[in-house]
Amino acid sequence: MTGADGSPPPSAKEWRLDLYLSERDPATTARIVLDTGDHVLESCAEAHRNPDDTAVPGIGDELAAGRALISLGRQLLRAAAGDLSTAGVPEDTPPAPLWAPRE
Repeated sequence: MTGADGSPPPSAKEWRLDLYLSERDPATTARIVLDTGDHVLESCAEAHRNPDDTAVPGIGDELAAGRALISLGRQLLRAAAGDLSTAGVPEDTPPAPLWAPRE
């Protein structure tokens, strides 16, 4: 079945993403597991509080989770680039990096 303009009908997919946080002061670790139904990707990242800084609940969680999500996003982009290459699609200019290596 196609739409009025000849396009395929819309479809919906559900991907499961689990985010696990663990804290062992002054470090917080985030682990993300993404299950697409076809593939499972995993990413880990950490945040470290300077021992001289005041402990503020949540900041380590946000930093570690954000870093793990960025890493997972990069994995997804690399997977898509590989799939495009396999399909013979010409390579575009790569996107700008999301952050500098030392961030």
